[in-house]
Amino acid sequence: MKRWFCCAGPVEREILKASMSKKIAYSSIIEHLFRSKYKAGMREVDFERKDIEKAAGILGVLLPKNLGDVVYSYRYRKKFPESILATADAGHIWIIRGRGHGKCRFVQIPDSPIVPNNHMATTKIPDATPGIVAKYSLNDEQALLARVRYNRLIDIFTGVVCYSLQNHLRTSVPTIGQVETDELYVGVDKKGAHYVFPIQAKGGTDQLSIVQIEQDFEVCTQKFSLLICRPVAAQFMQDDVIALFEFEKNEEGIKICSEKHYKLTPPAEVTDADLASYRLRTAD
Repeated sequence: MKRWFCCAGPVEREILKASMSKKIAYSSIIEHLFRSKYKAGMREVDFERKDIEKAAGILGVLLPKNLGDVVYSYRYRKKFPESILATADAGHIWIIRGRGHGKCRFVQIPDSPIVPNNHMATTKIPDATPGIVAKYSLNDEQALLARVRYNRLIDIFTGVVCYSLQNHLRTSVPTIGQVETDELYVGVDKKGAHYVFPIQAKGGTDQLSIVQIEQDFEVCTQKFSLLICRPVAAQFMQDDVIALFEFEKNEEGIKICSEKHYKLTPPAEVTDADLASYRLRTAD
């Protein structure tokens, strides 16, 4: 990085400096927010949007144009600074939950990341992705969602006829505040029951967050109360395998109730031996 910085032109150097400053500012702000309110032994720490402005003023750092981006970054993508992580109980991690408009809460939860099971069998699916889409798609969540959509993987995974209702849903629920869902499907089964499937997707090295699944359940409750809610998450794995998870909510919290791995394959490469092995699988 240092070598690139020395060789880069003035515009590139300014872009890199701005990016590094933003990372430092976000880290400083979130650390100050936590430290200013945390006391030893606490498992929940409340803060509000206005506290971000106060922290930036005390620290002497520039405020981001979108104040919510500080919280969003650590809620879904960034790892907390080590000084925050070190305060969690053994086997626990800190997350950020919304608790209404402009209000948030650091919360300790058991450390059980949503990651694919490497021992899960993989099912080959004849790839129906249009060639031009496959040629130009990236290894990000939008590319993943496109492949899931073109190959009807939600239908295959859930056993319900599904239709994409909306991409990148942004809405607000009273108990949380603003929330986002990568894609929303609705579906109908052979009995005529209607379903809603909030979809979260992660490409590359990004990890799925339990916070997003919690929010999806709440969106279903607030916006689609008459539909059966079945949150699903998709994750790119190695060798173009796609892992799909379904979740349920019980007295123990959010749990994975189903996981399947699919590999989009040229139709000719789905062999007779593959089909014979699939016929032997027990129904679930």
